[in-house]
Amino acid sequence: MNLQQELKERFGYSSFRKGQEEIIRSVLNQQDTVAMLPTGTGKSLCYQLSGYLRDGHVLIVSPLLSLMQDQVEQMKVLGEKRVIALNSFLPFVERRTALEQLHLYKFIFISPEMLMSSGVISSLKPLNISLYVIDEAHCISQWGPDFRPDYLKLGELKGKIGHPTTLALTATATEEVRKDISRVLEMDQAVEMVYSIDRGNIGLFVKKVTNQHEKLNTLLELVSGWGGPGIIYFSSKRMAEDVAHWLGENGVSRVAYYHGGMEQEDRILIQQQFLSEKLRVICATSAFGMGVNKENIRFVIHFHFPTSIEAFLQEIGRAGRDGESSVAVVLYSEQDLSLPLQLIQSELPEDTQIQGFVKENTKNRTKELIEPLQLSEVQFRFLTYYVSELSQDLSIDTDRLIEKVKQIRDNRLQYKKDKLVFMIQWLQSRSCRREKLLHYFDENIQQQISFCCDLCGNSLDDFTSHSFTSSTFDPEVATWEIRLEKLLLG
Repeated sequence: MNLQQELKERFGYSSFRKGQEEIIRSVLNQQDTVAMLPTGTGKSLCYQLSGYLRDGHVLIVSPLLSLMQDQVEQMKVLGEKRVIALNSFLPFVERRTALEQLHLYKFIFISPEMLMSSGVISSLKPLNISLYVIDEAHCISQWGPDFRPDYLKLGELKGKIGHPTTLALTATATEEVRKDISRVLEMDQAVEMVYSIDRGNIGLFVKKVTNQHEKLNTLLELVSGWGGPGIIYFSSKRMAEDVAHWLGENGVSRVAYYHGGMEQEDRILIQQQFLSEKLRVICATSAFGMGVNKENIRFVIHFHFPTSIEAFLQEIGRAGRDGESSVAVVLYSEQDLSLPLQLIQSELPEDTQIQGFVKENTKNRTKELIEPLQLSEVQFRFLTYYVSELSQDLSIDTDRLIEKVKQIRDNRLQYKKDKLVFMIQWLQSRSCRREKLLHYFDENIQQQISFCCDLCGNSLDDFTSHSFTSSTFDPEVATWEIRLEKLLLG
């Protein structure tokens, strides 16, 4: 089979990016495969082309609803009509119809939570599922930074859908995490294909500032001097909004904010405007970026630094996907150190929440506990999974169950703190930043990078970005212009 020709005919590309062809050949040979490719190097093409070249259906498990929707829309733009996303965005009637007609779809995207539904499994069983894809597979591992308990059942599910060839895709997985992925997915003879996380065209810089005032002025100076497009990341929804307004008031044009607290239609609008060059800068939380297939992002700035190296690499990896020179900057102040620790602690349930959930929990009332216990989605997911798992031991009493859940919580918290410590050590490093990042993933620098990092003698003054020319508004989005005026700043 001439894969180059298939690539050209189906996607219009003249050549594969590093790793893509090898992964596709492995899947076509019906080998279970764990593949690690850096963010922005085309992981989705690996299962799309493989799916086209194999009979049967492709089932893709994806952790984020927004990511799923983005991937489906991108495939539809390319002309693929046999694609669907099964998630909570689908109204009940449409979901029921979709399950009845599932045989009509070649590519089926689904969240891990929905995949556990008995009705969904019943609809999948009659299908010839030839490829089972786990996207963002690091979520499987208890050692992954974005651990999702529902992912732990994905291996068990394989037997119910005919043991299809399995492809686990990730951009950020240490050896420990990759071993966990293979174990959970029951991939005894898995082929492991690991490619360097290094993106040599992205310069790495940490700009130390003493206070918030200096941080804002430094941000303004950088953004005003670069053409873009670019993304500025924040840990706070409120800060993303406030700084977007502030930049607009200080002469930065075509800037808007984006976060998970916005209406779905507004998020889609902002994303589409950014993709089509109508916006230059997005002030966003980590909710923005996954599935955003934009090749010419020139800079990624972290106003607040993330809680792990893995999250950092995911976010800076949205820059420079066209291979052109790009830059990643962290604006770092000692005052920022407490914020990520607060975020980590807020993700996990407190003692009173654990006690309340265990004591009041019954099979039919778990969701009723969300509001009185003030549980976030992540906390609720954590408690539901572990209380259910531990309760299978009929000899365990309530007090012992509470203590066991607390111990799991404490272990998880310590693990996240260890990740945060390494991130802070990276920020405070006195030697090559790229080398330290690679060392985290047991890699060494393979080639000399001319525009490497601030500790290798490079300067942000060396980085230039072409001036940004915004496009005119598309007639298709004219009806959204009124809402855009409220969201678009500057």
